[in-house]
Amino acid sequence: MRADASPLSDRHSEHMFRPLSEMLSRWAADGIDTTLFHAGVERAKRRYAGYGLAKMLPLDRVLVGCDSSRTGAFGGFHHPDQGYRHLQMVAVITMYGPMERPNPERPALALLDLLRAYAHDCLHYGSRRRYVEVAGVPVRTQYGINYRRTTGQSYSAADQRGTPHTRNLGIVMEGACDKEARSITRETADRFGVTEPSDVLGALAFRDVTGRLTKEDAARVVDVPESEEQTRYAAALSGYERGVNRRYSHFLEEFAPGEESKCHTRLLAAIVSGDVTALGTWLDERHGPGTFAGLFRTSGYFDPGLTA
Repeated sequence: MRADASPLSDRHSEHMFRPLSEMLSRWAADGIDTTLFHAGVERAKRRYAGYGLAKMLPLDRVLVGCDSSRTGAFGGFHHPDQGYRHLQMVAVITMYGPMERPNPERPALALLDLLRAYAHDCLHYGSRRRYVEVAGVPVRTQYGINYRRTTGQSYSAADQRGTPHTRNLGIVMEGACDKEARSITRETADRFGVTEPSDVLGALAFRDVTGRLTKEDAARVVDVPESEEQTRYAAALSGYERGVNRRYSHFLEEFAPGEESKCHTRLLAAIVSGDVTALGTWLDERHGPGTFAGLFRTSGYFDPGLTA
C-alpha cells in the first residue's frame, strides 16, 4: 500500500496529481513566489519539535491535485474525500480554487490553504500509532490518544448530531491538529501581509485557513449560483467549522477555562507521544481523579463485543 498509493488518487480520476515538491517547483518556474509556504513550514517544524515531532511528512508523500478535466472543479482543504491516509502514509489534497488549470487563480490564498493542509497532515503523520495483525490484516488499535479494540469497540462514542460540545477523542484530536495548523497559517499570513479577498467565498476561505471564522460565518449559507461545486465547498467549510473546530474550542473552554492554551499544548504532546499520563495528571488536578477516562471512555469499551 505504501509502495503504490495510486489507488488514492485514482478515486479522483478527473484531477492530475503530482507530489507537493514537484508542484511547488512548477509554480516557482511559472513565476509564483512560494516563499510564503516554505516559511510557514519552517515555523511548523520549530513548533512541532516542541511537541516531540522529530520529522515532518515528506513532501513527496503529499499528492496535490489540479489540472482537472471536470468542468467547474473546485479544490482546497474542504474538497471531498481527501486528507491523510495512515496505512499508505500519504496525504491527498487539492489546489484551492478553480482546478481546471495548472496554477492557482489566487496564488497567495492557495499557498495558505496548502500550508494549512500540510501542517495539519504533518500532525496526523506524526501521531502515535499502534497496529496488530488480525487474520492477516493490519488493524490500528491506537492513534494518538484514541484507542480501538481488535473486536471493533472504539474508546469514545460519537457525539450526538448538532451538539455544540464533544466527548469524542477523534473530534478532539482533529480539532487540536487543525487549531495548530491554522495558528501557523495565520502567523504566516500576517508576516507576509496577505489580505482578505473581497468576494464572499474568498473571504470565508481566508478566515477559515487563518482560524478567524466568526460564529456568524459558521452559520452562514453561501450560494454561488454559477458554481454548484463552490456552493458545496462553502457548505463543507461551515460544517467542518461547526462539527470540529467549534466543538474543540468549546471543549477547551469547558475543561481548561483560562488555561486553554496550556491544555491545547499538552493535548498535542500526548497525541504525538501516545502517552496520556501527563495530560491525565493535569486534568485530574483540575477535575478530580480519572478525568480522562471519565470524559471519553464509553461504557461498552471492555464488553466482549464482536469476534475478531
